[in-house]
Amino acid sequence: MAEQLTAPAAPVSIYAEASPNPESMKFVLNTQLLTEGVSVDYPNLEAATNSPLAQELFNFDYVGRVFIAQNFVTITKTTEHQWAQLIPELRTFLKSYVEAGGPIFTVDPAAEQRAAQQAAATGDASEADQQTSQKIIDLLDNYVRPAVEQDGGNITFKSYQDGIVTVNLQGSCSGCPSATVTLKSGIENLLKRMVPEVKEVVAEGVTASF
Repeated sequence: MAEQLTAPAAPVSIYAEASPNPESMKFVLNTQLLTEGVSVDYPNLEAATNSPLAQELFNFDYVGRVFIAQNFVTITKTTEHQWAQLIPELRTFLKSYVEAGGPIFTVDPAAEQRAAQQAAATGDASEADQQTSQKIIDLLDNYVRPAVEQDGGNITFKSYQDGIVTVNLQGSCSGCPSATVTLKSGIENLLKRMVPEVKEVVAEGVTASF
């Protein structure tokens, strides 16, 4: 049986912080849940098999998505309930769960995430495309991720082919009304400027027109 990774059992302070997505709320803790630079996104209960914490959160009938990063959890709601009604319950649950040393993950996702990212950057791509993919990943990690995490989400590299970069929107970024604007006016412009091979950036699963 895999060793369960738990947060340290210690007094925990937690506060809620609004995100650009009105359906998502960021709960910031004073303890580390994941290695810096690593994050996981669970769009539903079925995807959360590696996270007992996320599974518990999905027991709340209004929780539709769970995103976990270094020191925060972003929860996206599915109902018309106002956050003012939901925040106290979620904050109390998270504080109690983490203080009790509840398991956050069954298996540390850091190594798996690094391997998946490396596979996405290489695959069957040419050496030139592999080098371009790595440049894109480095830019996303160093410039985009820190800014986007402040808003309770993340944008990760999925693929690069024929000048088109495909990314995944996670956490509060998924379904956020302003995400497509950020994607095109911010991230696409950055990548085009820093990596001349890039012609366009698209997000998987986003159907809004630009």
